Amino acid sequence: MAFRSFDIDAPRWDQSTFMGRLKHFFNITDCRTALLPDSRLDEAKALVESCRAGSIPPGTTEEQLYFAKKLYDSAFHPDTGDRMNLIGRMSFQVPGGMAITGFMLQFYRTVPAVVFWQWVNQSFNALVNYTNRNAASPITPKQIGVAYVTATSTALATAVGLNLYTKKAPPLVARWVPFVAVAAANCVNIPMMRQQEILNGIAVTDENGNKLGHSKKAAIKGITQVVISRITMAAPGMSILIFMVPAACALFPQRCSMAVSKLEPELRDSIISQYGDGVQRVYFNKGL
Repeated sequence: MAFRSFDIDAPRWDQSTFMGRLKHFFNITDCRTALLPDSRLDEAKALVESCRAGSIPPGTTEEQLYFAKKLYDSAFHPDTGDRMNLIGRMSFQVPGGMAITGFMLQFYRTVPAVVFWQWVNQSFNALVNYTNRNAASPITPKQIGVAYVTATSTALATAVGLNLYTKKAPPLVARWVPFVAVAAANCVNIPMMRQQEILNGIAVTDENGNKLGHSKKAAIKGITQVVISRITMAAPGMSILIFMVPAACALFPQRCSMAVSKLEPELRDSIISQYGDGVQRVYFNKGL
């Protein structure tokens, strides 16, 4: 089937519904894509960019275009278009996260084991958080280091403290120590790693992608949703991780929106003065 034009960025599934987002994230978190070589991913990117430019190679099928977009979304950052590091991709969450979770659940009885595996987990999380940030807000190496040390310290203090507190608790209760530590660390790690977004705001656009300004409130809303998703991912994910990665990602739209009336007064007034009532909502990438 030949195409003269094809909107490759149009959602394949309805992103306003949970089921539509679930199908989307099942698609792009497919761990098999993590096994593909960079050359195959670059081919997919080239096809996506050709399609965006209105130049679709003859003989290209609709399924080939959708598969190229799947590879593109799984491996390239939505803000920059740069290829993300393998370990930080959501498609690596299932094999990587499953292995680390398994070790945390297995080795939770001794303090050295708890310390080691929480450190490994927070190092992994820090890389994932950095990789999936809103890349329009730069972060310095010093800020990355502070975020990493703070989150790791929080996880270790929580895990070791609870480990000692639950020494005489039933094994079922003790096994939840890793989850509580991960949840506490996520509440610190993600906001710290994305602190520039909170301090300076993130870019917000109208429905057509035209930039309207920067909003701190939008950043807080997006990061809060990411924290909730990550905690949800970790909870039942201790036993059914394969399903929980896309399900947790699908809790909120990645392209988040916010009413103009809820923005900071100066940004709200600026938008109203330029567009009147023509812009009712703003849109932004909340990250994953």
